[in-house]
Amino acid sequence: MFLSYKPTWMVEAIYQITPEQLQKAGIKAVLTDLDNTLIAWNNPDGTEELRKWLAEMAAAGIPVIVVSNNNAERVRQAIAPLGLDFIARALKPFARGIKEACRKLQLHPSEVVMVGDQLMTDIKAAHSAGVRSILVKPVVATDAWNTRINRFFESKIIKHLQKNHPDMIWRGDLND
Repeated sequence: MFLSYKPTWMVEAIYQITPEQLQKAGIKAVLTDLDNTLIAWNNPDGTEELRKWLAEMAAAGIPVIVVSNNNAERVRQAIAPLGLDFIARALKPFARGIKEACRKLQLHPSEVVMVGDQLMTDIKAAHSAGVRSILVKPVVATDAWNTRINRFFESKIIKHLQKNHPDMIWRGDLND
C-alpha cells in the first residue's frame, strides 16, 4: 500500500543533483515542486546556490519546470526572477500536472523526474504519472499550516518504508 509513496531516490537537497547524474539515468528534464523544494515557502527570493544550479541545468540543456499546487499568480510571482516555466494548480497527488508538463516538454514520462519534499503530494503524483522521483529534505524546517498535517502522516509512512526498504536512505547524490 505504501509503495506508491516510495521515492526512486532520496537526496538531501535539489542542488546536489547534477546534469551528469540525470543524463546517466536517461533523464532529460526536471519537474520540481516549488515551496520547500526549490525555495523556502516563506522566502521566495531563492538563493545564489539555486541560481547556480539552474544555470548548470540550462547549460546542460535540461529544462526545469515548476509543478505546483499553488495558484498561477503565486507561482508566477515566486519564480519570476528565475525565468522558469510552470504548471500551477497541478492537483498533486494526482498525475494531471506532471502529465501536462510531459506534454509541454514533448517527453515520455521515463525521460523526466519529479523532485519534491513531500511524499503525499510530490512522490505520490510522480508514481501516479509513471515518472521517477527524488525526495529532498525541505529547504526550511517550518511549513505552512496545511503542510504540517501532511508531515505528521508522512513521518509514519517513511518509517514504515525505511523499515521495509533499507535502501531508502538520504544520499549526497543520485549515484551514492
